[in-house]
Amino acid sequence: MTTRLQPGDTAPDFTLISDAGDEVTLSDLTDRKVIVYFYPAAMTPGCTKQACDFSDSIDRLQAEGYTVLGISPDKPEKLAAFRERDGLTITLLSDPSKEILRAWGAFGEKKLYGKVVEGVIRSTFVVEDGTISLAQYNVKATGHVAKLRKDLGLGA
Repeated sequence: MTTRLQPGDTAPDFTLISDAGDEVTLSDLTDRKVIVYFYPAAMTPGCTKQACDFSDSIDRLQAEGYTVLGISPDKPEKLAAFRERDGLTITLLSDPSKEILRAWGAFGEKKLYGKVVEGVIRSTFVVEDGTISLAQYNVKATGHVAKLRKDLGLGA
């Protein structure tokens, strides 16, 4: 069973390579609120919808002090192609070892088309000052950003 993070837990720190080839370290971002979301695979329909929704909302989220980091097991080159293809404006991070996915409880058993499989569990977290303030597992790709904005009290 995958251990799930809860509000109040310390966010597991990470340093991952971005779609632009830069290192991004979570603990370097303590001066802002960080939305960390985990998704299964770049350039798939649900993940594209979710990434585009975050990109479409990024100006409003940044105005409220949020930075968005999307993490998947994809290599940086695929993430760069994803960003280019869909005009994404959020930072995408690569975790091919799935070490960070596991540390955040975002990789493990899940149901897919009625079967239990092991894979990425679509999850979203809000981190403030190194602490989890919101933890959502098994989120839906479509409509998730609007629900998240509502959960954060940011309006539609």
